[in-house]
Amino acid sequence: MENVLSIAGFDPSGGAGLLADIKTIEAHKVRGFGVCTALTFQNESELEGVDWVEIDKVEKQISVLARQHQFPVIKIGLIQFKDMEKLISIINKFQPEAKIIWDPIIKASAGFDFQNDISPKAIFEICKSVFLFTPNWKEMELLSEGQSAIDATEMLSLACKVYLKGGHNPENKGLDYLMEEGKLTEFPAKKMDVPEKHGSGCILSSAIASNLANGIDLEDACRNAKAYTLNYLESDEGLLGWHKNQI
Repeated sequence: MENVLSIAGFDPSGGAGLLADIKTIEAHKVRGFGVCTALTFQNESELEGVDWVEIDKVEKQISVLARQHQFPVIKIGLIQFKDMEKLISIINKFQPEAKIIWDPIIKASAGFDFQNDISPKAIFEICKSVFLFTPNWKEMELLSEGQSAIDATEMLSLACKVYLKGGHNPENKGLDYLMEEGKLTEFPAKKMDVPEKHGSGCILSSAIASNLANGIDLEDACRNAKAYTLNYLESDEGLLGWHKNQI
């Protein structure tokens, strides 16, 4: 059994962050591990605040796990942007062979702003050390510096592979894109009228990580992850869903 490490925030509702990541990872028959970067005060529909975990404490969590376990894939979720460069260096120190998936968390679905110090140029440089970057449409627009989300995706793909989540795609809702080495692959939505869920972006990126850990190539990993996320969206009418084993 392979391992995946999630480095992310703690959401008490279990719909997003570490808890959602671990549920998703283990539904794919991969062993999930978690490092906490933040304590959030939220339920599935509202978020009141966040307490950040200092980066040296994040490093201590990683170093202890790395003494015992290897992680072929590491997913990064909620992290202060100012700590991102340091976090990459920590991962390279303890798990230099790991594929890094970065799912940037800029704003919560409840409207809370996590980040106020976004630098598109800095993100481009960080992405040079990342295997896959998985922003949603609105996040990519914030990072686009006036470009379209698709043009910004193409630009960032010069640094790493990019999976653009299309849940907020204004022209074709649910149409996702994978850009790698100049090749654009589309992943259309199989269904349009599905209930929205808290944390669906976390779940999709964790599902990609799990598929990669299981030895599946990136394009199929993304396709499988999108199908897993759809099953999750359809699993309940509310903002929280149910995870079902995939293997």
